[in-house]
Amino acid sequence: MTENQKGFSGKHVSQVTVEAIRRGDITLDDVRIHPDTLAHQAQVAGAHGNPQLAANFLRAAELTSLSDEMVLGYYDALRPGRSTAQDLLNIANTLQAQGAERNAELFRQAADVYARRGLTAK
Repeated sequence: MTENQKGFSGKHVSQVTVEAIRRGDITLDDVRIHPDTLAHQAQVAGAHGNPQLAANFLRAAELTSLSDEMVLGYYDALRPGRSTAQDLLNIANTLQAQGAERNAELFRQAADVYARRGLTAK
């Protein structure tokens, strides 16, 4: 198995067994994907002619450092009619400050497109 087959905690995937779960030796971080794994998947996708999938993997890698609640809140904010363009720009600024540059750009683009298409909150 390769270095890229580790969970967020650094535990190797081969250590995640039913017995280890029963013993309580496995936590959520042991099965949460590591950003390096997503970056590797992005490289593979790009090498096989799928730049959109590669970009998605790289955005996902940025999100691994954020809490689940934060990610779900951002996902909800992108639903049509849930946010104003300014709300989306504020999220973009927060993401930028957290080092999630690709996601910040996605929110900036969403703010523009949603405003033009009438998909922002009233």
